[in-house]
Amino acid sequence: MADLSLSQLYHRALGDAAKAYDLPVIEDSTQEVVQACLTDLKTVQQRVSALALFSSNETLEDMTPTYLIYLTVPYVIAEVQGRVRTVERDERLASLIETENLYQHYVASLEQYGIVSEDVKLFSELPVNPASRRELKIKQYKHEKELRERIKTVRKRRQQRIAETENDFSLIQALLPSASTDQDEEDEDAVRESNLLLLRLLYGLAQAQLKNIADELVLLRTAPPPMPYFPPSDNENQHWRLDGPVQQQGPLLSPSGQPLRPFTILPSGATDRARLQSQVFGPGHNLPSMSIDEYLEIERQRGKFISGGGPASEAEPTSSEQLALDAEMDGTREGDEKEEQKRQKDERWAQYTDSHAKGEGNTMNRG
Repeated sequence: MADLSLSQLYHRALGDAAKAYDLPVIEDSTQEVVQACLTDLKTVQQRVSALALFSSNETLEDMTPTYLIYLTVPYVIAEVQGRVRTVERDERLASLIETENLYQHYVASLEQYGIVSEDVKLFSELPVNPASRRELKIKQYKHEKELRERIKTVRKRRQQRIAETENDFSLIQALLPSASTDQDEEDEDAVRESNLLLLRLLYGLAQAQLKNIADELVLLRTAPPPMPYFPPSDNENQHWRLDGPVQQQGPLLSPSGQPLRPFTILPSGATDRARLQSQVFGPGHNLPSMSIDEYLEIERQRGKFISGGGPASEAEPTSSEQLALDAEMDGTREGDEKEEQKRQKDERWAQYTDSHAKGEGNTMNRG
């Protein structure tokens, strides 16, 4: 690890973070990747502090453009910390508090250096009114989409290869300074622009994560403590038994004909018992032809299950809102296609309203 440069070490840590991003948290192999990634990230954080790459006395103009990418270190540590497996409530609470502190440190750093504007800071203040909250979330979604498009444009201008599917860790990894590239060959303005766009994009994501963490912390702190578990004793098991001990000796029936102990009506011969046993699960029995999971999957494909709804769908734009947002991408082929789809949809609706009077379908069962 000592032989690796700061850029190479951060590049390796981001690769591990991207690898663990899509893996199940419960698996031990995932936790090994997460712990190795956290070790590298904390080493990167210590080197950045030891090299004094950033100072509270500096302004944004004083900073070296290639160093701006290392402001993302607290954000990446917070994201990886969120993938740590926790079992007990106290462990989860401690992990959430540590993650919250890291996000707050990242947000405060960007605000201190004036990297985010005052308008972007307003996105973190959710209004009480649901309609205003939804409108603000749509603006935040449009702002995030615009930043991603601008980052993609800058990367194309810098002749960087863009993969089909990328997560945020891969995006940071692509903007790291390369040891094989001479810094003089890089346009400082392009490097500064791409790094600032990335920092502003992660700022909005960090603010969203802080809201989710705050909600989960309220639930954990107000939840009742778990009930202590005491293993049942043998005496307690005997006390709660509904049936008394079975007596194998004695008469089968009482003088009045009441059964005194369990019995089975079967022939006593070994040949008869073997014959009856061979008939169990014979051709006449109906056995299951599929598992429960297979049955549920078939029912889901038939549309028997309703999906969506809840807080997750509230934050997402509707199909009409998404179409309107996509139609605003001027100068792109996709934007022109979406604009044409929106025009056809509006035209169909106008034709429908012309040929159907308002309220004609609401006859209140009067024909």
